Amino acid sequence: MNAEPADQIRLLDVQALDVRLSQLTHKRKMLPEHAEVDSLTSDLAQQRDFLVAAQTQATDAAREQTKAEQDVDQVRQRAARDQSRLDTGVGISARDLANLQSEVVSLAKRQGDLEDVVLEVMERLEGAQERVTELTDRVASLETKLVDATARRDAATGEIDAEVAGIAKDREVIVTMMPAALIALYEKIRVKQGGVGAARLSQRRCEGCRLELDLAEVNEIKAAARDQIVRHESCGRILVRMADSGI
Repeated sequence: MNAEPADQIRLLDVQALDVRLSQLTHKRKMLPEHAEVDSLTSDLAQQRDFLVAAQTQATDAAREQTKAEQDVDQVRQRAARDQSRLDTGVGISARDLANLQSEVVSLAKRQGDLEDVVLEVMERLEGAQERVTELTDRVASLETKLVDATARRDAATGEIDAEVAGIAKDREVIVTMMPAALIALYEKIRVKQGGVGAARLSQRRCEGCRLELDLAEVNEIKAAARDQIVRHESCGRILVRMADSGI
């Protein structure tokens, strides 16, 4: 393949832009804000789950407290009715009197047991409510941190994307001035060689693989016309001859 020496030199400009694009792609991928956002998102999801569980526990405890208090109230009302009958003593046989007295004692014990249940449920409810408050604050804090980290990530990626767009535009301008066949060959080699398809030949050394050319290859390149595309036998990259190539 042949190409004007000027186009071959432009190929180095394209290569430099491609290297920069690759660097920016890597930089964008490795931004610390990505890991920060991912970590905060994971933590936030976990804390939200904990909060839902705590809220459920608080709701259940509140419902249980209401039921326990209702049970206490029912026992208290029944005990009050029995005590009222005992106090009046009207129409009560000796047997009924004994039964009422026994029931009043039993209801008092029952009321005491139920009141203990109410106290236990109240303690659990208080603990659950405190947990809800704690987790609500924690979730709010994580949400604030996540918004901040996301904004910083978006700002950083925005700057990189803007630079990428500018470089891509510059590359397009250069490529449109070059032979399509030369660009196609360069792209094929670049993909195969890890992002570097063309390299400067400097002091008989390929700057792509950093290896020095042997004498036979040097003589072969010396004999090649200036518009002939030459490639390094070792790495296969296009070698661009410059004034300091030593050939």
